[in-house]
Amino acid sequence: MAESKGPWRSPESSAREQPPDRGAIADWLARVHPVPRQAVSEWANHGIALLPLGERFDAIRVPGRLLHAAVGSDQAEVVRQALADCLHGPVICDTRTGSSRYYALVAPDAVWEGPGDRLRTGTYLAVPRIGKQASPVTYWAVAPSRRGHLCDPVRLAALLSTADVLQAIES
Repeated sequence: MAESKGPWRSPESSAREQPPDRGAIADWLARVHPVPRQAVSEWANHGIALLPLGERFDAIRVPGRLLHAAVGSDQAEVVRQALADCLHGPVICDTRTGSSRYYALVAPDAVWEGPGDRLRTGTYLAVPRIGKQASPVTYWAVAPSRRGHLCDPVRLAALLSTADVLQAIES
C-alpha cells in the first residue's frame, strides 16, 4: 500500500482547510486577460498584472479610512484577519494613496448597495501575483482561496455600515 504524503483530510473537510491551489487560481485570473500569457509575464516581471474587470469579476473600491474604521484598525494583519473572517473572498490593497484603497473582488452580476465605487467593464485593475508578495505597494490583503471564489457584497456592505456607527460613537 502506498504511503500517504501530507496530512489526511476527511471527505467532510471544508475548502477552507485545504491549501490553495495557487496554479489554478493564477490560471483562472490570467485567463480573464485578452492575452493570458501577457498576464503571466507581467506577474513574473513586475509582480502585478493589469486585468480587465467585468467578465469574471468586478471590484468594489473602498477608501482605506472607511475600511479601517469598520474593522477598528489600520494594522495590515488585523485588517487581513477581519476581512478574511467577514468577507470570505479576495481583497487587494493598494497603498499608493496616503490612506490606502481596498478592492474587494465580487461577481459581475452581484448587486452592490453600499459605500465605495463599483468598478466594472472598461476598467483594468492591478492584480498582484498569487503566492510570494512582490510589491509592498499593491498586494493581496486577502488572497483568493480557490478559483472563482469571490467576496459577498452583502457582507461587505454590512461591514462598511459599521464604520459610520463606530465613528459616531468615537466622536
